[in-house]
Amino acid sequence: MTLSSCLLLSGALFLIGIFGALTRRNVIGILMGIELMFNAANLNLAAFNHFLHPGGVAGQCLALFIIAIAAAEVVVGLALVLAINRNADTVYVEEFNLLKG
Repeated sequence: MTLSSCLLLSGALFLIGIFGALTRRNVIGILMGIELMFNAANLNLAAFNHFLHPGGVAGQCLALFIIAIAAAEVVVGLALVLAINRNADTVYVEEFNLLKG
């Protein structure tokens, strides 16, 4: 596997994540698209670390940091979804009107 094939796969994952985040109607689908984008960034970091600095661990440390950030994002996002679902009885983005006066 070469660097260009890793970057091509990462770019495809990122585009799928953007498409999923922009076209989904429910919040869970949007969060899944954002997770795909985070995984594409992790794949980029791991690929550049492997091919440009084979003995270094900087890319791996950044990938672990992004995984921790993604886990925190999922926890906060799902907590918001549960709170909104209790109040509005829906998970569709178009029906959220909590901030309208």
